[in-house]
Amino acid sequence: MHYKDTLLMPKTDFKMRGGLINKEPAYQKKWEEMNLYDKKLKMNEGNTPYVLHDGPPYANGDLHMGHALNKVIKDIIVRNKQMQGYYAPYVPGWDTHGLPIEQALTNKGVDRKSMTTEEFRKKCLEFAYSQVDLQRAGFKRMGIDGHWDTPYLTSDYEVEAAQVRVLKDMVEKGLIYRGKKPIYWSPVSESSLAEAELEYQDKVSPSIYVTFKVDDGKGVLDSGVNFVIWTTTPWTIPSNLGLAVHPNLNYVQFNYESEEYIVAEDLLDFFCEEVEFDKDKVTRTKEFQGQQLEYITARHPLYDRPSLVVLGNHVTTEQGTGVVHTAPGHGDDDYQMGLLYDLEILSPIDDKGVFTSEGGKYEGLFYDDANKVITADLEQKDALLKLKFFKHSYPHDWRSKTPVIFRATPQWFASVKNVRADVLEQLTNTKFQIEWNRERMMNMIKNRGDWVISRQRVWGVPLPFFFAEDDTPIIDVDVIEHVAQLIETHGTDVWFEREAKDLLPEGFTHEGSPNGEFRKEMDIMDVWFDSGSTHRGVLETRDYLSYPGDLYFEGSDQYRGWFNSSLITSVATRGVAPYKELLSHGFVMDGEGKKMSKSLGNVILPTKVMQQMGADIIRLWVMSSDFEEDVRISDDILKQVSEVYRKVRNTFRFLLGNVNDFNPDKNTVAYADLLEVDKFMYNRFAELKNFLLDAYERYDYVSMYQTLQNFINVELSNFYLDYGKDILYIEAEDSHIRRSMQTVLYKILTELNTLLAPVLVHTAEEIYEFTPHTEKESVHLELYPEKEDVDNALLEKWKYFMDVRDDVLKALEVARSEKTIGKSLEAKVTVTQPENLNYSDLNSPLEQLFIVSHVEIVDQLDDAPKYKHIHVDVQHADGVRCERCWNYSSDASIVEGDSDICSRCQDVLQK
Repeated sequence: MHYKDTLLMPKTDFKMRGGLINKEPAYQKKWEEMNLYDKKLKMNEGNTPYVLHDGPPYANGDLHMGHALNKVIKDIIVRNKQMQGYYAPYVPGWDTHGLPIEQALTNKGVDRKSMTTEEFRKKCLEFAYSQVDLQRAGFKRMGIDGHWDTPYLTSDYEVEAAQVRVLKDMVEKGLIYRGKKPIYWSPVSESSLAEAELEYQDKVSPSIYVTFKVDDGKGVLDSGVNFVIWTTTPWTIPSNLGLAVHPNLNYVQFNYESEEYIVAEDLLDFFCEEVEFDKDKVTRTKEFQGQQLEYITARHPLYDRPSLVVLGNHVTTEQGTGVVHTAPGHGDDDYQMGLLYDLEILSPIDDKGVFTSEGGKYEGLFYDDANKVITADLEQKDALLKLKFFKHSYPHDWRSKTPVIFRATPQWFASVKNVRADVLEQLTNTKFQIEWNRERMMNMIKNRGDWVISRQRVWGVPLPFFFAEDDTPIIDVDVIEHVAQLIETHGTDVWFEREAKDLLPEGFTHEGSPNGEFRKEMDIMDVWFDSGSTHRGVLETRDYLSYPGDLYFEGSDQYRGWFNSSLITSVATRGVAPYKELLSHGFVMDGEGKKMSKSLGNVILPTKVMQQMGADIIRLWVMSSDFEEDVRISDDILKQVSEVYRKVRNTFRFLLGNVNDFNPDKNTVAYADLLEVDKFMYNRFAELKNFLLDAYERYDYVSMYQTLQNFINVELSNFYLDYGKDILYIEAEDSHIRRSMQTVLYKILTELNTLLAPVLVHTAEEIYEFTPHTEKESVHLELYPEKEDVDNALLEKWKYFMDVRDDVLKALEVARSEKTIGKSLEAKVTVTQPENLNYSDLNSPLEQLFIVSHVEIVDQLDDAPKYKHIHVDVQHADGVRCERCWNYSSDASIVEGDSDICSRCQDVLQK
């Protein structure tokens, strides 16, 4: 007889190798053909809704690992909710407007100036659609589920119309105004920028100390005394109209080499070091409090005009001189001083960053080139005390990567200060996983100035405002609603295709236009207003979604971007935040924590990973990442993840192979009748299951990843599955001990696979196909198993025993190294009783638990080594090896040669 043929070896067609690159597209095709996504929604229809609102990525460029991280986490969150029974639709979105698309076309050789606005906008839309198709295919290949046939685009008519109505509501509440105010401006992009469109990079700037001679001292100062200012933007000196001092600071007038100077007292020593004045030659002559200096005038060093001394609480003694150069057209604090003291908002710089005729002799110079010329002129006028250069962090245009300037231009603004208190209140009611992110967001709102919502571009949603013949702005809610209705029908192209009179309601009149002539605003809205209004255009518009959304989840840069703009527009118009919870992720870096770039050669593309390894490897990498911080990826990291995947897959293969003859309806053993070792594993798995369910709710995927690995490697592979081979392969098919273990294995197989389905979407489906006695079309139509109570006393007892078992395993390893035994079944183990456990309380055979042939328990074993808990002696087992189970037996029949198998195996074969 071939005893091998009598063993109940694992049987499954589930392959050891994943073959994901071929299997995944096949599963995705199957899901599409069976309308799996619709069936998932139908299954939970009428249940509690859960809406994760997708922050729209730009429809521009190939997908990168940041896209993968973002979308996979969203997919895990939504699938998790669906498997809890929530009605959780997911509508992916794209931002299809804005400068990135205009620039992409320019980079492709499209000549904007050779075509009409309508022609260029058509090309922008065509390009955006092509990018949406490209990115959609990539996201679907990652296994991301959702309304892919009906995503939302910010260029959709209904979304555009809803955005205009959000603006209308803000107009109705008096939150929109037009003004000339300093804003961030990109000379390269020739457009205003929002704070969210800035990134900070190092820049080398000139640092100059400049004197302004007192002209009218108002009886406080003598003429000719020098106020000293410090600036890093010499090009703004021509725009200087004031000198700001702090009302409560002390200022000192001092003599140095026959000249009189004024600086803040606290900065005198620092100033002298900076301009290399010999302190021994400095003689203090007078002292003043800042408020005494108000309304004194000094002479501008380059022009025949005064600079007024003003009082400002923004003045500090952190650096400089305590006297702040004030150019109301080039700084926010400066602008506020200009309003307070009725100073001109002078900004002699055009859209390209070039001086206009208001700049006098500097007309035609690019602002950065003017630095050198202006500095030389100051030196010629004996007004330059010191010039040096220093490197500092400076705002840059996030698209062109070039420095921005602060420049006053006529723009449209949304008032933030008038809704700030309401916005902050809503943030206190918003859920955050990390409290610091709430504080971060609140600080951004507290410090945010009014929002510049106008952009000097053409590809976007127009600002629905008009101007009368006398240039009076027409900001009328009825007119805006009329425009919204036109956009709802024709899209925003209608604004650019029709004349102003054809966009206004029929019969519209205005006192500023006696001849009935009007012109339309040609600026578009900031794209952050586009995406920031999608709570209205998507959540409120689609009847299967709900507002506010349950979760907004994006990269951490969106606290000043989409999170911010959405919050302001929602609170301003509806009085509530658009989200109940905010969650963010970090950036994807290379394996050394460096930013990915083509020049460094460290870029990893998701398409390449999917072609070489499969989407489930990307998804498992996401699970392994502590995503609320910056995460790392490299070829080595992906190899490590692949190895974990292989271990997970092979564990499921073992489980599948050993339940092939198990029918849960007929063979399940009641919990009370399980062997105690099986009860232990039943409870350990219940403990794991409860942890995983809780971790999903905390978005704590990295802990799930680590805990899962530990369970598979330590509890299953190193113990339970290894211990179980002697039972699963050797014992009679329908024996109680075997069915007891299979009951637990089947539970672990089916429930763990369901719990991992939101992450390993393709592999879980494959496992489900090979699992006997499943009932649904797909694992993704299953619901999670329920949490279970855990027998902690039993777990503690067995965890202690596992520690004792480690002592035996260490002793076996020593015996193996000393050639006393080869395989562990060759061993006879003699052990003492541990202090806190009686072996008989385990109700399980120690031979199988230790995977040895014989175990003897003694009271003392002084000659044997003492390990952590017990003494252990290992000898070669007595008797003869059974040819079927490979245990050593001292049965008479096998010892005397009447049989070559042990009595246990004889009993099994007789049955």
